[in-house]
Amino acid sequence: MADHTATPASTDAPPAAFAPAQAVSAHLPHPGAIDSFVRARHGDPFSLLGPRATPDGIVVRAFLPDAVRVQVIDRVNGSVFGELTRIHADGLWSGPVGSAQPYLLRSTVADGAGGETVVETEDPYSFGMLLGELDIYLISEGRHRDLGSILGSHVVEIEGVRGTRFAVWAPNAQRVSVVGSFNNWDGRRNPMRFRQSAGVWELFIPRVGAGALYKYEIVGPHGDVLPWRADPVAWATEVPPQTASRVDDPHFVWNDDDWMATRAARQAPDAPMSIYEMHAMSWLPHDGTPASWDTLGDRLIPYLTELGFTHVELMPIMEHPFGGSWGYQTVSQFAPTARLGSPEQFARFIDRCHAANLGVILDWVPAHFPTDAHGLARFDGTPLYEHGNPFEGYHQDWNTYIYNLGRNEVRGFMIASGLFWLRHFHIDGLRVDAVASMLYRDYSRKHGEWVPNQYGGRENLESIAFLQDLSRVVHEDAPGAILIAEESTSFPGVSRPADEGGLGFDYKWNMGWMHDTLHYIEEQPVYRRWHHGEISFGLVYAFSEKFVLPISHDEVVYGKGSMIGKMPGDWWQRFANLRAYYGFMWTHPGKKLLFMGSEIAQEAEWNHDTGLSWWQLDNPMYRGVQLLIGDLNRLYVDNPALHARDCDPDGFRWVVLHDADQSVYAWLRYGHPGQPPVLVVCNFTPVPRHDYQLGVSQKGFWKEVLNTDASRYGGSNVGNYGGVEAHEGESHGQPAWVKLTLPPLATIVLTPS
Repeated sequence: MADHTATPASTDAPPAAFAPAQAVSAHLPHPGAIDSFVRARHGDPFSLLGPRATPDGIVVRAFLPDAVRVQVIDRVNGSVFGELTRIHADGLWSGPVGSAQPYLLRSTVADGAGGETVVETEDPYSFGMLLGELDIYLISEGRHRDLGSILGSHVVEIEGVRGTRFAVWAPNAQRVSVVGSFNNWDGRRNPMRFRQSAGVWELFIPRVGAGALYKYEIVGPHGDVLPWRADPVAWATEVPPQTASRVDDPHFVWNDDDWMATRAARQAPDAPMSIYEMHAMSWLPHDGTPASWDTLGDRLIPYLTELGFTHVELMPIMEHPFGGSWGYQTVSQFAPTARLGSPEQFARFIDRCHAANLGVILDWVPAHFPTDAHGLARFDGTPLYEHGNPFEGYHQDWNTYIYNLGRNEVRGFMIASGLFWLRHFHIDGLRVDAVASMLYRDYSRKHGEWVPNQYGGRENLESIAFLQDLSRVVHEDAPGAILIAEESTSFPGVSRPADEGGLGFDYKWNMGWMHDTLHYIEEQPVYRRWHHGEISFGLVYAFSEKFVLPISHDEVVYGKGSMIGKMPGDWWQRFANLRAYYGFMWTHPGKKLLFMGSEIAQEAEWNHDTGLSWWQLDNPMYRGVQLLIGDLNRLYVDNPALHARDCDPDGFRWVVLHDADQSVYAWLRYGHPGQPPVLVVCNFTPVPRHDYQLGVSQKGFWKEVLNTDASRYGGSNVGNYGGVEAHEGESHGQPAWVKLTLPPLATIVLTPS
């Protein structure tokens, strides 16, 4: 632990109480303490500044380098009851006071033009300790669930005085100061009090309010002044590339009680969830409309409602310095990016989504953080948030640091961050990024470049415990909210409750399904017979976890091509392939996720600098894909057989599995008793199949409720003229059979009527 009194402290001590005292001469502090303070190295400013009980009586000391005269005045009636004397040329003032009632400091400051300005303010060093002992204890234990309301900057009223309370965790610093627009960014003016048991520094600065810009100036354990740090728990920031934190004083009134009361049911395993993943900064058309939360509310919400999506998932909107990281290089884990407006505007956007029955999921990144000098890296001059050993604390893939989740305070910081978004902003779920990299100590590392766990294994026990703790806390403190894992390995029990030995997530991205099925659909149809199992293999493990089927941003960047760009064949076949694939995806067990632009068959890979190719919708083929997505969403929501038993193997039954020569698949989906089944048939060749017989669950008329080859979507309009009659008789293990016309490169869906 660093020595926080690097020079001898003054022999005086704070008064036990502000009792009246006789006027006495000033008692000067130790010269070494004065020297340490004016050099901005003193670690205990409250032993030097403010009202002091000395052998000669009560004195007041203040550091006011711009002042030419300083008086102490009564806070109530404005009468002068003390005059301070400059005791050091750099601006340290001291003097006796006739009494110890609450006071103001009246400073006369030369304005540089031959005149003078009088400034009055309360003395930050006249206030007692700010954080309660329980808060301090919970911070040190890593169990403060409301950390965002304790650390950081918060507008408060203390002893009738309004100002901002600052608090930051920096246990190894010799000195921490608040620097900002209110103190001329001078680290000598507002050094903080150290609460040693938790490693937290605190200070109340009167009359600083919402909108004030600030950072922390930190003297590291070896006496070096570090680059100014942004506040790790700030609720607001400057607009990048500027890096200061901003004091926020939210007063948003929520109107989503009905949504919050019903969201648990809306996000349950038996509910339909169709998620639109998006990058908020690049969604809007480049028509001169400024990107903001309010503009997104005006245009995005009606768009998603019209298309029938149930949720929107935002790529990380926590403040990040580099836009090209898409938010995955997060610096401020509690602040929505200022690029799109204020935290209040973000809250209003969420409220408007809920009013439109649209859930909101945030990407959240506990796996790594960037090395930017104003961020968390070596925050107090030591590896504080990160591991010190680069074999544990450095991601070679992303050139980032790795959180030390085995440390109480870091684990508590991250859990409090996740909980903050769910409670403070009413977010409905967190999609946790890069879980696979958290689970294994040898993730993307060569032999000899990783540190085994305490048992000699490769599992990251600290991260596993963190994820389990996170799930317990979220499900206890944010009822109805969900956790979704981006996890690409076969780690067992990702979506099993933590108390049953799982990680505790509600859902897991099905990366294997995505990889296999995209590989299949990218093949020329003539070769698909040799890859027939890639479509069906996902059903082998489809019910081992609660899955989301993701076609995410990762699949349309870095040379992978857009979704329409992956499709083989001529112009018509490319669109038919994509429509057939979407029909397959929306009828397959698992919740759905589609990245923006994929719903309009954007030709170009996604680029965050250029946004989406909205102009393509003038062409009916692209517009047809968009229409299909809307119809698929409505079909999915309106038919319980397509979602009610997503996690139940009895809700799915193959009808045609082994017709590799014709690349045909057929299956039945079942809802709960009394709900009609759904028949799905996919033909992944460009050849129409007539009189294709297969079994169904009951005789009678089966209505064709969706055909991806319909002319409405740009198809050839081959189909079954609205439906077919099923006849009694065993076929494919079913009690009835139908003969269908299978359109080329198409998915059709039928239900009994």
